[in-house]
Amino acid sequence: AELGVSAASVSRHWRKHGLKPHLLRGFNVSRDPHFVEKLEDIVGLYMSPPEHALMLCVDEKSQVQALDRTQPGLPLKKGRAETMTHDYKRNGTTTLFAALNVLDGQVIGQCQQRHTHVEWLKFLKKIDRQTPKDKALHLIADNYATHKHPVVQAWLDKHPRIHMHFTPTSASWLNMVERFFRDITTQRLRRGVFTSVSELIQAIEGYIDHHNTHPKPFIWTKTAHDILQKVIRANSHLSSKQIPS
Repeated sequence: AELGVSAASVSRHWRKHGLKPHLLRGFNVSRDPHFVEKLEDIVGLYMSPPEHALMLCVDEKSQVQALDRTQPGLPLKKGRAETMTHDYKRNGTTTLFAALNVLDGQVIGQCQQRHTHVEWLKFLKKIDRQTPKDKALHLIADNYATHKHPVVQAWLDKHPRIHMHFTPTSASWLNMVERFFRDITTQRLRRGVFTSVSELIQAIEGYIDHHNTHPKPFIWTKTAHDILQKVIRANSHLSSKQIPS
């Protein structure tokens, strides 16, 4: 308005140049000093899996809340979207431990009350029980201190078929189990109404059972070189924005 240009003209130029100022994208560039080595290790596993071995992406989705709405929601009908109250009642939390089989998309899941090294070790033992003993296991996990606890390390030393691969700091997107967490959040948890933790756990276990009847693996397509080039460009842009002291 100040320049005498109509909103339609501004919108037309935005469309012409592919600009969408109403959208905002988040990013997080890893500062891990061993980023390149860890990136190549994990992407190498995705692109060229080892023979006679299983590869599992493992992580925990902590503090999953059992939320109950203060009033019943109204269902979808012609001319009206489904509605639910914005306020809710908290009925406790659980932590979902999940291991995604990269080959076929099957998920091993377990809900536990906490997510200390004790619960992490219980889940590792479950993975050990539910996978073929003649296969080596390559587990991809993040750098959470629980995953590297001395008690966990001692147990891993006694189970040499299990090999841990840790994602770089601030690079959880390298762990494909995060895609499964996204799906269970959007498809089952976000609109759910749970009056107790046991009801929440039942819903989570039911979703995993349903998922495992017709699992679909996620396919990794980006090479380590492609990802590294993108990170280099991001770091270059960030460096150019630094205010000189």
